[in-house]
Amino acid sequence: MASFKPREIISILKKLGFVEKRQTGSHLMMYHPKKNKIIPIPIHPKDLKKGLLKAIIKQAESSEKEFLKFK
Repeated sequence: MASFKPREIISILKKLGFVEKRQTGSHLMMYHPKKNKIIPIPIHPKDLKKGLLKAIIKQAESSEKEFLKFK
């Protein structure tokens, strides 16, 4: 699995239909209106760790293959 910066994750989630709902501190809340899901994305300069990235993909109800397609 490739490494991703938080802004890259946000861009991919937007392509999957998520929108920015609000930001609380260092976490941006991404919301999908049809799925009624909220996914918190930590905003910091480092790459996200592999486990967190997999959890975000799972919460977005996507596959790694589909997720990487939007990179």
